[in-house]
Amino acid sequence: MSSRQRPSTTFVDDYLAALLAQASHLISSEFHKVVLAKGFTVSEWRALATLADGPAITVTRLARIALIKQPTATRLLDRMEARGQVERIPHESDRRATLVRITAKGRRTVDSLIKLAKEHEMRILEPFGLQRADDLKQTLRSIIAMHEGADPGSKASGRTDGAAS
Repeated sequence: MSSRQRPSTTFVDDYLAALLAQASHLISSEFHKVVLAKGFTVSEWRALATLADGPAITVTRLARIALIKQPTATRLLDRMEARGQVERIPHESDRRATLVRITAKGRRTVDSLIKLAKEHEMRILEPFGLQRADDLKQTLRSIIAMHEGADPGSKASGRTDGAAS
């Protein structure tokens, strides 16, 4: 037993994957109440947030980052495209792949939620201080970068940032 582990802790109290899942669920659930109150589904929020300020990405990558199954992502994008929030464009070098990007209307739609998400994040991280918050985010980005390579095709867009939950 390591000197850091308390004898009374259970396995999941000290297991990284369990701690990450619990923290993500708790924090995301808090913000999802805001998302739903603003008339969005969680999947719409995640998709728009993922696309908000980046380049066009493949539907596969969007689904992976936004934690949406690919068939669900395709149906979601159909609805969002019909509302003018996203657009699909052909991939320049791979005719089998479709890229998706946010439209100006989609960006206007999600801007207020992004502002609220940033405020929510600040309330969560403030007790830890700026440096610890930045260190935590960098550590999580490193973990993601190290492990996303295990998923074939995950480097399609070159983006390594995470989706908003």
